[in-house]
Amino acid sequence: MTITKLKPVDAIVVGTGVSGSIIAMELANAGLKVVGLERGRMVDPQHEFAMPYAHDELKFDRHSDIFQDLSRETITFRNKGSETALPMRELGSFKPGEIVGGTAAHWGCHARRFLPEEFNLRSATEAKYGKGLFTEDCTSQDWGVTYDELEPYYDQFEHIYGVGGKAGNIDGVKQPGGNPFEGARSREFPNPQTRRTPSGELFAKATESLGYTPFQNPSAAQSQAYVNLYKQHLGECLRGGFCGSHACSQGAKGSPLSTVIPALMKQENYELRPLCNVIKVNLDSDGKRATGVTYIDARGRMVEQPADIVVLATYTFNNNRLLLLSGIGKPYDPVSGTGVVGRNYSYQTGGKVSVFFDDQEFNPFIGGGMIGTCIDDFNQGSFDLSGLGFVGGSYIAVQSNGATPIKSKLTPPGTPRWGSAWKKTTAQYYRSAFSISYHAACQSYRGHYLDLDPTYRDSNGLPLLRMTFDWHQNEQKMSAFMREKCTEIARAMNPSKIGGGSVPAKYTIVPYQSTHNIGGAVMGADPATSVVNKYLQSWDVNNVFVVGGSAFPQNAGNPPTETIGTLACWAADGIKDIYVKKPGLMV
Repeated sequence: MTITKLKPVDAIVVGTGVSGSIIAMELANAGLKVVGLERGRMVDPQHEFAMPYAHDELKFDRHSDIFQDLSRETITFRNKGSETALPMRELGSFKPGEIVGGTAAHWGCHARRFLPEEFNLRSATEAKYGKGLFTEDCTSQDWGVTYDELEPYYDQFEHIYGVGGKAGNIDGVKQPGGNPFEGARSREFPNPQTRRTPSGELFAKATESLGYTPFQNPSAAQSQAYVNLYKQHLGECLRGGFCGSHACSQGAKGSPLSTVIPALMKQENYELRPLCNVIKVNLDSDGKRATGVTYIDARGRMVEQPADIVVLATYTFNNNRLLLLSGIGKPYDPVSGTGVVGRNYSYQTGGKVSVFFDDQEFNPFIGGGMIGTCIDDFNQGSFDLSGLGFVGGSYIAVQSNGATPIKSKLTPPGTPRWGSAWKKTTAQYYRSAFSISYHAACQSYRGHYLDLDPTYRDSNGLPLLRMTFDWHQNEQKMSAFMREKCTEIARAMNPSKIGGGSVPAKYTIVPYQSTHNIGGAVMGADPATSVVNKYLQSWDVNNVFVVGGSAFPQNAGNPPTETIGTLACWAADGIKDIYVKKPGLMV
């Protein structure tokens, strides 16, 4: 096939999600000529996500209109290395995006910082409890960067996305009403916290009676009209539901489509190219420097775009796949434990306990934007792990996301799965039930990794990414512990009935769990155990930066999106303030 070679630019940013949009904006603001490449289509939020179309649950949630098209590219999956991986044919456990704006176009807006101890998890845990708490096959490690280094960038992200909340710690001074366990903030949130819902009030009363400290979820669904750092106007969230798995019809969701991309498109030295699928980072003859990328455009043409800097800012899966297809970094080998690309893939542990009332209603269809009430009393560093037999923590919460009519049907134990009795019970409890959920950490292990599948290929003939992952005994023990805490809180609410699933024995990609896939191109201080350094710069090809959830060495109890955005702000400063002035390895 003939390859069209274009004129060089200063920087290519692959992906237009949380990471790609922020990095492109910051580099363009610094005067660099930037090209943004996105494999998904361009969208007009005011048209495509207008009412009533934005509330089409079949179109967006079930039929995956804004998610990855698995008919062209998917992943293969197996639980362990001795099994044969098979392609994922329908989105289930997670939902990567495929439009301009990326996966964050449909995120749920839960905008929490990681707790300080997450960034030095290994060393801090071993200092407290000794080395025996980590299992022999656990490969979790410190990040190579600290919370204190990232705090100004957390603040920057929150003011870009208009995060609302109540500070619990400003400059080391505890603040009433906020999260008492959070790391120190330099100032208050840019927006007020959300108002507590009826289910949140019940949760708060129950947790306080047990000696815990409830607070409101920080949310990037605007609690009031807001103008962000890039002068973008966002509306107030109207609590209309249809937030997660959907784009916002009100312009109230902090996402790339509302906070960054409109301002980015006004930059004269930025060019966005949608429907351009990058298939390779091109390297020079010695493989030490990237010369640009090759992509396939909307007409099926092969195009080479030269550049001085290449930033991979796609979803975790594609960041890893592009590195492997391009020969950047040594692929991970789980047998020898050597290599780095694909190492430390991890996910998110979670579960719930549901409560049912015969004498109260909660109007669950009113909500959205991760409006909810939670506790951090069992999150990382907040409680004593002695004798529990696991590493990690979790927040516990009651979320009021807006109960969409198709998938949000809670029924108590003993309800038939179909038929007239199921219909009657569903109608009875739709407005009178809610869940207490735990959202927990997940460590990394030697046998959990990403690599290229030897059998299956995408529509362009390139190998698919293969995932090898299962639940580990550490996460199963943690789930059992957190589920018991949720049950304890449920009993304190005095409901008519309590129900909840058991701790899963085996991971499956079939039911939705979370779009919190991380790792494989992790950051760290040692090239032997990391793909990128603290500035998200490739150890092997120093003009390549790999930014996103792929950089996490393991997953925390808190959701990853705010930390992904924070790393983008951090990496952007490193590129423009250090690398551009003196190209080369930055550490």
